[in-house]
Amino acid sequence: MTFREELASIKPLLESIGPYNEFPEEYNSKDAIEALLTSKVLVIGAGGLGCEILKNLALTGFKDIHVIDMDTIDISNLNRQFLFRTGDVGKSKAQVAAKFVEERIGDKQLKITPYFGKIQDKDLEYYKQFSVVICGLDSVEARRWINATLVSISESNDIIPMIDGGTEGLRGQSRVILPTISSCYECSLDLISPRTTYPVCTIANTPRLPEHCIEWASVIKWGQVFPNQKFDADNPEDVEWMYTAALSRANEFNIEGVTKSLTLGVVKNIIPAIASTNAVIAASCCNEAFKLITNSNPILDNYMTYSGDDSIFTFTFELAKKNTCSVCGVTGISIIAQNWWTLETFIEEISEKKDIQVKQPSLTTSSNYLYLRNPPHLEEITRPNLNKKLSNLINPGEEIIVTDPNLPMSLKLIVSFEGPELEPI
Repeated sequence: MTFREELASIKPLLESIGPYNEFPEEYNSKDAIEALLTSKVLVIGAGGLGCEILKNLALTGFKDIHVIDMDTIDISNLNRQFLFRTGDVGKSKAQVAAKFVEERIGDKQLKITPYFGKIQDKDLEYYKQFSVVICGLDSVEARRWINATLVSISESNDIIPMIDGGTEGLRGQSRVILPTISSCYECSLDLISPRTTYPVCTIANTPRLPEHCIEWASVIKWGQVFPNQKFDADNPEDVEWMYTAALSRANEFNIEGVTKSLTLGVVKNIIPAIASTNAVIAASCCNEAFKLITNSNPILDNYMTYSGDDSIFTFTFELAKKNTCSVCGVTGISIIAQNWWTLETFIEEISEKKDIQVKQPSLTTSSNYLYLRNPPHLEEITRPNLNKKLSNLINPGEEIIVTDPNLPMSLKLIVSFEGPELEPI
């Protein structure tokens, strides 16, 4: 398709303003076309969603696209990440995807710039150049990082919208985040489904599901056979052993359904990706990018869910901002701690909370270091605090600042106390 043919295909969308546009008198189709041709769009992730997003953006008329992905292509990606071929296995997803789309579109004005690496490698100035950021990620940590980064940029009055898409099997969602204006990604952490876990007594004594057998092989049997070796889900030999052990356990209890793909899904906490769901969500994300850039129609306000596992169902709603959001809120997160909790217990408890989710936290107050993981000499100095009661280290209502190397922002926790002074027996 030539550029003239491509422009002709989308021109009717730009010349006839959408029926629900709130400001029809301010809309100008020439400005819309110019914005489409000159805007810089960043796509984060070149996997199942990213491949669809890159293709859609190029066919919609965007000319300056950048893509970031830290992963290389695996043979298991080929069933749904259609920009890749067998000969691409082991290569950078971002680089292969960018080259494939450029060559297939054949438009000299189209430029897709790949970056093979982490989003954390880039500084604020890099992100400030984009008109919109579209996320096709499978990582909560990466979403939290880019969300906080864009919110920090918006504090200098540079609003860079973030469009986020995600899928789980036959379900998915897309959302539009206007930093500091709408709710941000951090506001919705408590909507994320926790990882499915199974009681140890069930998997050890009375397994009923194939997942129970796989968890038994992973949690119990592996440690017995390989006490000093960590299971590597990317090692085919380790996966084969795990599958064989789980299958043997299933046969012992007459349980059907243990397969190698299910074994890998359970041990890596993977929900199978479905190409058609990726296509639906990617289309929604790109529609929102088109509307944001051209102002031809109102944008999504601000969260759309899609369910295809029980007929087809979609629902759109406005997710409200949280005053206690660590990124865009104005107050800290209130935490009720038990009087008998040690600092170590407190860290374990907050690490599991859905609206906090930290992995390697360091904690300070305005006047005291509670526990610092780095540098090593400060970790050694603050380590004894882990065994002390939290109520002896801080005052009720005092604010604790939590930092984590996986997050670009700090979390503010306001702690109050209740319950007995001694741990219940």
